[in-house]
Amino acid sequence: MSRFVVRGGNALQGSFTPTGNKNAALPMLAACLLTDQEVTLRRVPDIADVQVMCDLLRTLGVSVVRNGDVVRLRASEVNPDGLSPEFCKQIRGSILLAGPLLARCGRVQLAPPGGDVIGRRRLDAHVHGLQEMGAGLKFTSKGMELTCNELKPADLLLDEASVTASENLIMAAAATPGINVIYNAACEPHVQDVCRLVEAMGAEVTGIGTNRLVIKGSKNLGGADVELGADYIEAASYLAAAAVTGGSIRVCNVHVPSIYRVLHRSFNRLGAGWEVDGRDWVYKAREKLQVGDDLGGAIPKIEDGIWPATPSDMMSLLLVVATKAEGSVLFFEKMFESRMVWTDRLISMGARIVQCDPHRVLVNGPCQLTGSLQTSPDIRAGMALILAALSAEGESVIENAQMIDRGYQQMDLRLRELGANIERSE
Repeated sequence: MSRFVVRGGNALQGSFTPTGNKNAALPMLAACLLTDQEVTLRRVPDIADVQVMCDLLRTLGVSVVRNGDVVRLRASEVNPDGLSPEFCKQIRGSILLAGPLLARCGRVQLAPPGGDVIGRRRLDAHVHGLQEMGAGLKFTSKGMELTCNELKPADLLLDEASVTASENLIMAAAATPGINVIYNAACEPHVQDVCRLVEAMGAEVTGIGTNRLVIKGSKNLGGADVELGADYIEAASYLAAAAVTGGSIRVCNVHVPSIYRVLHRSFNRLGAGWEVDGRDWVYKAREKLQVGDDLGGAIPKIEDGIWPATPSDMMSLLLVVATKAEGSVLFFEKMFESRMVWTDRLISMGARIVQCDPHRVLVNGPCQLTGSLQTSPDIRAGMALILAALSAEGESVIENAQMIDRGYQQMDLRLRELGANIERSE
């Protein structure tokens, strides 16, 4: 088990280019199973979760070749019985193999998926959608088994706008001849990336970016060569690092107007907005951060939700920014019941936070944090603890560094390039 040792006090300065979107990489890797032709993905992040997904694909017989940020995959033949239960349990994204394997092989047996422990994460939307397309379900001692003679087109209404369920069903529908309709689909940028990939492979998709997708599938999907969109959560993480340390940063090759509006809205509420310069986002140092009150001087609220609401993955990062902003702000986490549990760690570092209940915390800033020994509970809370340590007085040690490695490529090296005092130790 490794750890990060952080000495706070350095204002971050410089330029940073995000990797490809982690949350797009996992389903797009899984989509290679839909064809026996080569699929080339560019701007793929070199992170632990991607490595595990590539290992899972190899157990199925897929050729996976990585060269820098380019990954070439070819599923000439697929062995659906080769899935490793141990790999499945390491990442939440293993569930994304269900749709492609059913479409390609007619069966899949999956061990329970792993991932961050941030509350109950339902699989119902995945399973119910695949059942409506003709799959049968049974539970075994090894996990969940889905089988079908052949998937059939369907009109699907998801009982929640689940990102991974939308991606799973998009992939299954792309390989199912006929017209498939998905209502209440997730609209996030990474879901849009998956739609564009299956389009490049030969499916027809209308409604990309909306919650109603119409997919005309094909049994003869081909290869594709596509680039992932920028990881906007990673971009937000480094913008937040500049904000809490009083620094300045240029985040390069990231701008998409819709993504900018969603992210900028919450940062701007904390006085940490940034400017757009072509394809770049530019955050400039300022004397102080100031919370923007609601009308009449009321305490504002930042709450997460389905796109285009504030992404749940940003809530932990924004909490740390709020500790540096003058004023009070209420955070309301509605997506996961355990995502806010980690805030007791910020309190131990000196944050003025009232934990109202498992979903709501009130942050009163600004406050000076003090270095301490902490353990990363999940990817985003782990990165938030790094932000807190960068802004704190003295030395902090963040254990369970491999948790952060699941979502951030060479985070310690890239922060050092911006002037941070951070080292990894075993």
